[in-house]
Amino acid sequence: MKKFFYLVLLISLGVSMGFAQAARTRFAVVGLDHDHVWGRMKTLLNTPNAELVAVSDTHPELIEKAKARVPASVKFFSDYTEMLDQMKPDAVIVTTANNLHLPILRACAKRHIHFFTEKPMAQNGADAREMARVASAAGIKLMVNYPTLWSPATQEAAALLKAGRVGPIQKIIVEFGHQGPKEIGASKQFNAWLYDPEKNGAGALMDFACYGANWAMWVKGRPQRVFAYSLKLKTAQHNDVEDDAVVVLEYPDATAVLLPSWDWPYTKTQAEFFGPQGSLLVMGDGLLYQPDKQRAGIQNPSGSPVATPPLPPEKIDGINYFLDCIRNNKPIEDPVSAELNVGVNEIIDAAKESIRTGKAVSLTR
Repeated sequence: MKKFFYLVLLISLGVSMGFAQAARTRFAVVGLDHDHVWGRMKTLLNTPNAELVAVSDTHPELIEKAKARVPASVKFFSDYTEMLDQMKPDAVIVTTANNLHLPILRACAKRHIHFFTEKPMAQNGADAREMARVASAAGIKLMVNYPTLWSPATQEAAALLKAGRVGPIQKIIVEFGHQGPKEIGASKQFNAWLYDPEKNGAGALMDFACYGANWAMWVKGRPQRVFAYSLKLKTAQHNDVEDDAVVVLEYPDATAVLLPSWDWPYTKTQAEFFGPQGSLLVMGDGLLYQPDKQRAGIQNPSGSPVATPPLPPEKIDGINYFLDCIRNNKPIEDPVSAELNVGVNEIIDAAKESIRTGKAVSLTR
């Protein structure tokens, strides 16, 4: 009798483990020519409730690189629609040129497959609006990932700003970028579309103004007007896109200044927020607070460190957040939501139009 009990128990455990295995969320990767893909794949492979089942790409050298990093069970395809039909993933991670996001989203929507893309949402506002519409109609989750969002400093800064720590936000200054894709050693496949005005949508303006626009939309909402200008400082490279830009967002009671650039002497991931009660400065994993002068002498203009509580497991990175939303049927919330990121693309569209005309562009609907 005891042997029979243990036999039943072992069978039961085996069945339970089988169900647990089957219950993992099945992911596929579309595109290997975006250098962020390697970090996303590594996270997927180390996430217990996720399973990477397939990869689609057309670059032989990148496929070989990926094969060396994933289990032998992962299938590879040159056609992503064939991959979607054969492997039937629950969700895709899209790491491609920006102009491909809309057609890939359409293919996923037809098959009810959730969609995660690296920032920005699209190459332009029209594509972004259509992506939001299609995803909503299909009832699939659409998330736009910004790697810097998943730091305790960023999350704590947003919470403090919304709680009124500096009072009404009156000025935002966001400095994002680096020395340039070529200078920092981006892959040739990544550079092939980063410097293409059609595939990327712009240059440094698209690559890094999206971070500032995302911050502004998240904590302040949609601006009224946008003014911008751009430069090509790397004249010896003869690039088709700008490598430096200034974007000014006009609100009724505030100004946001975005400084995206491929000409910084080092990597910059800095956002600073000012109000009548002080300022908050986010620098990567660091957060500084400077109260207004009436309440404290200015010892350090940048401020003093603010303690940042650790993030919950579902917010330690974009993959885990996306997975949690899928498995628990939670909505994708700001600042990675489709609606907010349509606004980001529309801000960049307005900036491009301002650069073309030399005039401020209204962003009212």
